[in-house]
Amino acid sequence: MKTIRIGTRGSPLAWQAKWVRSQLLALHPQYEAEIVKIKTTGDKITDVPLARVGGKGLFVKEIETALLDSRIDLAVHSMKDMPAEIPPGLCIGAMPERENPLDIMISRNGHSFEDLPRGARIGSSSLRRGAQVRHVRPDVTVHPLRGNLDTRIRKLETEGLDAIIVAAAGVKRLGLEARITEYLPEAIMLPAIGQGALAIEIREDDGSTQHLIAPLDHRETRLAVESERAFLRRLEGGCQVPIAARAKFVGDGLELTGLVAEVDGSILLRETIRGPVDQHEKLGVELANRLLMKGGREILENILGRAIGIADFGLRNAE
Repeated sequence: MKTIRIGTRGSPLAWQAKWVRSQLLALHPQYEAEIVKIKTTGDKITDVPLARVGGKGLFVKEIETALLDSRIDLAVHSMKDMPAEIPPGLCIGAMPERENPLDIMISRNGHSFEDLPRGARIGSSSLRRGAQVRHVRPDVTVHPLRGNLDTRIRKLETEGLDAIIVAAAGVKRLGLEARITEYLPEAIMLPAIGQGALAIEIREDDGSTQHLIAPLDHRETRLAVESERAFLRRLEGGCQVPIAARAKFVGDGLELTGLVAEVDGSILLRETIRGPVDQHEKLGVELANRLLMKGGREILENILGRAIGIADFGLRNAE
């Protein structure tokens, strides 16, 4: 029996690799499947905010190296960890159906976001969340929060935080839904690009593995996430920039909402665009161009320290 080697981070969310393994074995009982845990840079550095660490692919680079070296046959990532550009020789072979993409809040005393006391201390692991929190509630303070989900929940008590904000998908996948105080609406907290989705990454020339994972691909998820990632690529963003986007199907078209913000939340640019599904990636580019022209270019240049051009190749007829 041939063994499929599945690469993943060595964290509790290796659950998602186990799910992929179970699906593959159900589809192809003639195969065996082995999970190979690989420690990434992001897993090793747990006491520094990711934005300060810098670099791209902090949670995927070492896994992608193993894939390129043929030490594994496929890799399972959280899509939001994937850099805008994928290394030559690799591709996203499948995206299973997306889990809830929203962020959630776990409150120590059961308060909702709006009811948190003035001056509340909120733990958050991303500039995106911090910027949106500060924009809506400039009275609260945001404290860096790293570590796996169990660690973050413990810090709610040990570090005297009033609440923490994390992704709904991770909480649900680890069976901790009972801890959720509130699902934060997109009007308050627009999700990270690709949040809630999985990426099954393979080598581009590996047709046999592509054939094995093809049934796991979910068309609607792929189109929505590809639209969001086109937005990300156009903005040349990463974990050092407060960027967010969410695409969803509305009628027979696609609706994409995106934002760019100052780190302190003092300025937050947000816009929604709609267009045909078959031009989903152009929608992402067009939305990015609109935000760049509204002031996003100045925000990004200040944060990144380099020029951001505005290319004119978006959709002319987008709403």
